[in-house]
Amino acid sequence: QVQLVESGGGLVQAGGSLRLSCAVSGRTSSSYTMGYFRRAPVKEREFVAAVSATGHRTYYGDSVKGRFTISRDYAKNTVYLQMNSLKPEDTAVYYCAAGPETVAGSPDYWGHGTQVTVSS
Repeated sequence: QVQLVESGGGLVQAGGSLRLSCAVSGRTSSSYTMGYFRRAPVKEREFVAAVSATGHRTYYGDSVKGRFTISRDYAKNTVYLQMNSLKPEDTAVYYCAAGPETVAGSPDYWGHGTQVTVSS
């Protein structure tokens, strides 16, 4: 079992930055691909970013490429999502996810989510 706890969400003005953190615990958690998804009101869930189990490969959704950066700290068992140049359309609940099929949209584990609101 793997537990994921997100933090770092909040309210920010357009053009600003936020960093989300996902604390990971549980057996073999370091061997999973980790990622973030988001869901905005009346929209479908959207893949945001993922980092491979080794940390050597990263993946991004088209809407965040060049603005968001995902990373992981194995010593702290934490995955970070640095979000820069935020736009109002980035407003959503952001969910941390883990599992070998995370990039394909089918992670095995989910966090409870953290709200990100970007004002114009």
